Amino acid sequence: MRCARRPREAVVFRTGANEFMCGINAILSYAEGAPPVDRAELLRVRDPMVARGPDDAGEWLCSTGRVGLGHRRLAIIDPSPAGHQPMALRPDGPVVTFNGEIYNFRELRAELVAQGRQLRTQSDTEVLLHLYDRDGAGMVAHLRGMYAFAIWDPARQGMLLARDPFGIKQLYFADDGRTLRLASTVKALRAGAGIDTRPCAAGHVGFFLWGHVPDPYTLFDGISALPAGSILWVDRSGPGAPETFFDIGQDLRDGAEAGRGTVPDLHGLMVDSVRQHFVSDVPVGVFLSAGIDSAAITAFASELNGPPLRTLTLGFGEFAGSEKDEVPLAETVAARFGTIHQTRRIRRDDFMAGADAMFAAMDQPTIDGVNVYFVAREAHAIGLKVALSGLGGDELFGGYPSFGQIPRMAGLFRPAAAMPWLGRGFRMISAPLLRRFTSPKYAGMLEYGGGYGSAYLLRRGFFMPWELPSLLDPEMVREGWGALETRARLDRTVEGLTTPRQKVSALELSWYMRNQLLRDADWAGMAHSLEIRMPFVDPILLRGLAPGLASANPPGKGDLARAPRSPLPDAVLNRPKTGFEVPVREWLLASRADAGGESGFRGWAGEVYRRYDKGPAV
Repeated sequence: MRCARRPREAVVFRTGANEFMCGINAILSYAEGAPPVDRAELLRVRDPMVARGPDDAGEWLCSTGRVGLGHRRLAIIDPSPAGHQPMALRPDGPVVTFNGEIYNFRELRAELVAQGRQLRTQSDTEVLLHLYDRDGAGMVAHLRGMYAFAIWDPARQGMLLARDPFGIKQLYFADDGRTLRLASTVKALRAGAGIDTRPCAAGHVGFFLWGHVPDPYTLFDGISALPAGSILWVDRSGPGAPETFFDIGQDLRDGAEAGRGTVPDLHGLMVDSVRQHFVSDVPVGVFLSAGIDSAAITAFASELNGPPLRTLTLGFGEFAGSEKDEVPLAETVAARFGTIHQTRRIRRDDFMAGADAMFAAMDQPTIDGVNVYFVAREAHAIGLKVALSGLGGDELFGGYPSFGQIPRMAGLFRPAAAMPWLGRGFRMISAPLLRRFTSPKYAGMLEYGGGYGSAYLLRRGFFMPWELPSLLDPEMVREGWGALETRARLDRTVEGLTTPRQKVSALELSWYMRNQLLRDADWAGMAHSLEIRMPFVDPILLRGLAPGLASANPPGKGDLARAPRSPLPDAVLNRPKTGFEVPVREWLLASRADAGGESGFRGWAGEVYRRYDKGPAV
């Protein structure tokens, strides 16, 4: 059986490159007797993602009615029609709908040409198709970038789904036993037919446990995330199990072993990653705060000798003139490196006016991401389509308090781990009393503090497991906690790692960064048609740094600050680590507290959960 484009969408090969962020979706009627693809449904799922791809829209349907692919495009390189998707390798060949950037596509293209393949465009999309034609699912081993894609293979009568190593780009799917549906967002996928939107216990429990919904779960029974760094094959037998091709812990172990005794070239590794992330035919900016990570990105970018670098700082009117104000120090960094700098400030009124739109854009409930949403809004307002972020720097260079706290807890409370009854007893007795005076987490120190995984849950957890039955139905909590297997999965994250830095980096990269920071950057940036790139979130950089992370003296923020040819200002290096403080929780919760509602950080979680659109079935 052959699948071809409709005559009005004949394959046209054009010249030019086409790297872009997008929204993708697909429907595959894989089972015998499954209803054919409904074009109206395909468009109904595709078009709510217009903010992810306002520049172009495309669709492809197999002549047999079994397969439909949809695409919305945000053009970054060669904004001409050259990059129209879905794209086919040839009239009877593989067809792809692709969201992302393949940073090394030019090198891969040259390799393919040297092997005798005829490529008719300069696009990374066509490179993907040729790589699949050559290597099948093994193609992902060659890709450096952020991506989520679906490739329909008419010869094998199956579809390959793939998601980048760290999970920068999102991909969700629903399987009703006969038809597979997929999309870049949960909310778009829910617009399709046959989606089971009954509440998923693991998703709801996971939100209150972490402040986000951990992959592969969502709030809905019928919708799952394709795990980061994995592929999924779907044919007439239905979807198989996702296959992992990238594991952070394994890469840390392998990289440390391969580079044993070597000192990483931090300057070379960073310049290489920043250069890869700067490919664009539209202006690229940098989100610049007062912290070392974004300042270092600015410094490395300034070494590339391209057009004057554009930087943007988001400040808050209420912080002006106080020690919480990021603006003065960010402007000092911008002056040091000669950037074209813009400062934008928002106040409570700005936030309140935009809060409804923010919650509408929030694809899954999260207690974070608000700052990214508003800085992305300001970036869009000044005409940017691409911005670099310092996200990931804390995870690699030990910037969080967790890098000191977790090893100390694990060492201090390790003896108690051998007596679990002692920890449970102390927690049950002390929790009601401690809750009145301080964080309820202190009640779990003996029970959870004795291992790296459990100590990480104690440090990063939002509500503690024993608190959950007061927030949700106890039966849902029991079912969700069992499905999540949180403590076992946390322990597997650090398995085989030998140093404190390796272990905490693996936990922060695999949990907080993947499930919260990266997902927030995706929905918050795409809400404003802005592509956010993260040079610290790169497998080549991770492997290069792995020997140092396993050493007795792992690289820290001071090493990062001194690595550029022109080091960062002393004021940045000596500034205490404070995080990027955002007053929006207080803005939103003030009126609720006055009315007797819960205020503070935990009150914010309740507000997010209340205002997130969970749909009528939840």
